[in-house]
Amino acid sequence: MASRVLQTVGNGLKQTTNGQVILTIRSLSASTNRNREDSWFKSLFVRKVDPRKDAHSQLLAKKEDTNLYKIQFHNVKPECLDAYNKLCEEVLPSINADSHYPCELIGTWNTWYGEQDQAVHLWRYRGGYPALTEVMNKLRQNKEFMEYRNERGKMLLSRRNQLLLEFSFWNEPTPRPGPNIYELRSYQLRPGTMIEWGNYWARAIEFRQQNSEAVGGFFSQIGSLYMVHHLWAYKDLQSREDTRNAAWQHEGWDEVVYYTVPLIQHMESRIMIPMKTSPLK
Repeated sequence: MASRVLQTVGNGLKQTTNGQVILTIRSLSASTNRNREDSWFKSLFVRKVDPRKDAHSQLLAKKEDTNLYKIQFHNVKPECLDAYNKLCEEVLPSINADSHYPCELIGTWNTWYGEQDQAVHLWRYRGGYPALTEVMNKLRQNKEFMEYRNERGKMLLSRRNQLLLEFSFWNEPTPRPGPNIYELRSYQLRPGTMIEWGNYWARAIEFRQQNSEAVGGFFSQIGSLYMVHHLWAYKDLQSREDTRNAAWQHEGWDEVVYYTVPLIQHMESRIMIPMKTSPLK
């Protein structure tokens, strides 16, 4: 042990011309300089956070309305899918048509490619959270709806939902004639990147309006967070392929893809077929 200490100290000793021995602090100085250099180097890659006084939802969502959206994913027992669709077609349009409920059924679909035996429903609540609460309270008093829920529960393997806001730079979803297929592209973003995503897609959406394929763009508020959903409409799968390829001919589209891909943790695509009573045909 003593020999190790002497050896270590000896490495820091230097003999002068007068025979004096002094202890150098070269190693300590070098270590300090290295730490400073590392700190400076790391600072180049640390994102400077600008102080914000508004939530992301206030910066990204439309200001002129208070629309809230709910998207539902129902995984249906394979043998019950036809009965489930029939049940939904009997009950959901009546709720949509009743002005007593401040909500609208935007679209209702079955997944064609992607997760199988799945139904997707998209609702809009004009008036935000108060409208959602009002609808939920009234539906609990609706005998037909409660019977529908009980019967539906027997047919499901699982279900989940999310509450969403719409991006300010997307069109508001409106009924459209068919026949169409719909693609729901869902992106799980890295936390803290929603503003960057919005900045890039505010420009990118201009490249994806040539065939009126853009239906709606949303981001989650409750449920899986930092989740983005883009809803597109196409005549068929070949039209989808042609439209997506055409986007690459626009100057700037490649830049949007280059800078947004690193923001994504996970992404998923569903090709969906509208149910008979879906307002989005």
